[in-house]
Order: sequence, then structure tokens, then C-alpha cells
Amino acid sequence: MESVMDFGSYMPQVKQEKSVVTEMMVGRQAQEVQMAMFVAKQFPRDEFTAFNKIMKACERKILAEQACYEFPRGGQKVTGPSIRLAEVVAQNWGNIDFGVIELEQKAGVSKAMSYAWDLETNVRQSKIFDVRHERKAKGSISKLDDPRDIYELVANNGARRLRACILGVIPGDVIDAAVEKCKQTMASGNKEPIGDRIRTMIVMFEKDHQVNQSMLEKFIGCKADAFSEQDLVRLRNVYKTLRDGMGKREDYFEIKASQKASTDPTHSSVIDGFDEYLKKQEEAKNADPNQSELPL
Repeated sequence: MESVMDFGSYMPQVKQEKSVVTEMMVGRQAQEVQMAMFVAKQFPRDEFTAFNKIMKACERKILAEQACYEFPRGGQKVTGPSIRLAEVVAQNWGNIDFGVIELEQKAGVSKAMSYAWDLETNVRQSKIFDVRHERKAKGSISKLDDPRDIYELVANNGARRLRACILGVIPGDVIDAAVEKCKQTMASGNKEPIGDRIRTMIVMFEKDHQVNQSMLEKFIGCKADAFSEQDLVRLRNVYKTLRDGMGKREDYFEIKASQKASTDPTHSSVIDGFDEYLKKQEEAKNADPNQSELPL
């Protein structure tokens, strides 16, 4: 009989060695999850107390200003709860584990996961996505090689998915109540009607930075009559940035298309008339200290 030659001995043996550090990390994470679920079962949330804590947090004006996002799309304004509000609701709702994890980083792309996990009810939402190490600005794409830029890009992309995950595990009526409470906080913090504050903001931009109404409307994405509280917050932040010299008009507005409008004598007359009105209003207040504040 002919002997059969075994060619297996000629093939290099594949060594499957597991990293000790990897095994330690996996084991530690498993123990942390088990302990977190055990604690959540031992100390379940009091929904009434958690809801009141959320409503109390929404009374803070800084949170109320950042509670919703708005952007124009297809001639309409898209709005919804922001990641900041979602994080505050999750923190006060309790027994929620959420975050963003970078799973893998290759040449030019990162794979990450956003998740939210209700440890008490074992309801989980997760989203795995790829982030290319590139940034698109003004029609051009630039590659990123700085680790800090890559980290910030992954974090920003993960935050949007994280918001969706948190909103998926927390009851929708709780989120809606938080948004409505933030709107009430925004409205109660201003004595003047929103229409008067919009007109004042337009005049301030045109007087101090030569930015007219059409430029503001293009920046926000709608007519001035449709500006919301969140839109005024955005404009106020831009105004502070320009006032402090931290940015230029060109960073936010298209100046070339509006240069003629900025030199129109009609606009300057509007500003002069508004200044004269404010001066008369101030004189009236000084003449009668008990007189109530007049609307603009």
C-alpha cells in the first residue's frame, strides 16, 4: 500500500492568542452590567418623583434655551428635543445607561455605537454607524488627521444618534412635557412680546454690524415674523460673538449679496427713528419713575 503523505505538518500553525487586557476589560464590563442591573432592580425609580425632578430642571433658563433644535428644510422648519434636553431627562429619569463608544478606527474611518439602556425594564436602543475622517465645508471636502479633530467628529455624530436612542427608551409623554415646560420657561423670562424683541434684534444687528433683515432671515431660514424663541437665542449668540470680536460677519452671513442694502438710506433712517424713539421713551421714564415700562 502506498502511504498517504500528510501535508498538514507543512502548513504554518495559526496561533489564536487572546489578549489578557482584552479579557480583563470584557470581564469587568460584564460585571459592571450585572451589578448595574441588580442595583436597578433593588432601587426602582419613583416615576412621580422622577417626573417632578425633570420639570424642576426644565425651569432653568439656560437649559430651556438649549432644549430644542430648529433648522429649515424644504421650506419648512424642523424642530425637536435636543441632545442636551435628552441627557437631562435621562439623568433625572434614573436607571438609564447611555453613551457613545468608538468600536474601531481604521485608516480614514471610525466605527462607533450610540446606545441607551433602561436597566430597570431591560429596554435597549443602539445604533452602529461609520464616521469618515473628513469634513465638508463650502462645497469642498478636507481630510482629518489630527486625533482631536477625529474625536470631536465622532462625538458630534454620535450625539445625534444618542439623542434618538434616549428618546426611544423614555416614554414620549415625558419628553413632550419637558419640551412644553422649557417653552413656558422661555416665555416667562421675557416681559416684552416676541414680536418687539425680534424688531429690536434686527435694529441692533443693522446698527452695530451692518447686517440687515434679509441677511438674518436667510441665516435663520424663514421670515422674521416666523422667528421663534430658539431663533432669537441663536441670533443673540451670534451678536455676542461679533460684539466680542470672536467672529466675523462673513462667518455667518453672505455679505456680498447685501452690500447695497446696508448702504440704503432707508435703513439708516429706520435706525435713526428707532434711536429717537428709545430716547423719548427713556426721557418719559425719568420724568415719571412710577410709570410702567412701555412696549417697543
